[in-house]
Amino acid sequence: MESASFYRLGIPVPWLLLCCAFLLFPPGILSTGVVTLKSIEIFTTHESFFKPVVYFQCKGENKTILPDVEKAMSLYAFKGQESWQPLTELPDNKCKRCGLYEQDTLKSDDIFDEWELCPDDFLAPDGRYIHFKAKEFNASFLCPQCLLEHGGHESNPPSSNTAKHGNVGLVVLVVALSSCLCAFTSIAIYKYWQKRKREQDQARFLKLFEQDDDIDAELGHLGNDI
Repeated sequence: MESASFYRLGIPVPWLLLCCAFLLFPPGILSTGVVTLKSIEIFTTHESFFKPVVYFQCKGENKTILPDVEKAMSLYAFKGQESWQPLTELPDNKCKRCGLYEQDTLKSDDIFDEWELCPDDFLAPDGRYIHFKAKEFNASFLCPQCLLEHGGHESNPPSSNTAKHGNVGLVVLVVALSSCLCAFTSIAIYKYWQKRKREQDQARFLKLFEQDDDIDAELGHLGNDI
């Protein structure tokens, strides 16, 4: 009943709930970190007769083939804007099992290395993470959003820790104010709906009385005529 009334006011309930969710969780509070490949150098290849096809993959996701990585002992640098980027996205406080592989035409694909890729692996100042595997490869990854969320494992000076606590306090304050605003907005809309409903009921009640008066007047005229 109340949902239908909100629709008559031109404010669908789903939109109201969506606005409240947006106020409670503004963009950036719940976010994912986009991981791109900055540079890579492979120390060996596993294919003897064919050009190597190197790819990155996280468990349960599609392969990301690195089309330029073809030779061992060559450093490849990237801008992060290539058509095959990004490599993956990391949800807040969630790691992924990822690895670097080389396709094999005769047997199962060769593994350079597999590891847990986590948001707090990315360090200041630019959100960089370096992964090194002896005799296999050395690669650097970027995730600036991960750095903003976690700040990495580096030992931070007191001023940095103070700033981090200040950011947490600011987020809590924003969420609290957004909750209050959402509650006040809902109450205001509900009271407005109640006021409109009372006005409509009064108008309907008066209209019924007017119709009764018209009927009495017509009956009076008929009685006079008889």
